[in-house]
Amino acid sequence: MIEKKIIKLKAKNLKDSKEVLSYLADCLIEEKMVKPLFKNAVLERENSYPTGLQFEGYAIALPHTDSEHVIKSQIAIMTLEKPVKFIEMASTDKEIDVKTIFMLALKDSNQHIKILQKVMELLQDKEAMSKIESFDDSKESVEKLIKLLEKYELN
Repeated sequence: MIEKKIIKLKAKNLKDSKEVLSYLADCLIEEKMVKPLFKNAVLERENSYPTGLQFEGYAIALPHTDSEHVIKSQIAIMTLEKPVKFIEMASTDKEIDVKTIFMLALKDSNQHIKILQKVMELLQDKEAMSKIESFDDSKESVEKLIKLLEKYELN
């Protein structure tokens, strides 16, 4: 469920959450994992239902949209060189600095809850998240990230 081509580590020059989401969605579209309307659907959903999550010492975003836009289930992962502002989940205006994004593109709505639980397990592991944020954009780091995700059955 994790395609190496859709792991972007230490991404640069992305100024805001819209650019981040657009870039990741474009990667998924290019790899034919999602339909072309996926990008607009993710952006609209993020506007209405923010996905920023603040943890102790780090913040992440968990953008997603309806399964009707998905061709093949995938989790796109991105870390940023510099954080961008996302609106915190269950808030309308509280901004948080996000450096890690897990974009969920899930075809089967039944699988959604199961995958979300596994992702949340990972997100609550401070040590694992620290490792993820420290990875650079080398092939070795991508391999290490995939091994780490395997521990959480997110491969």
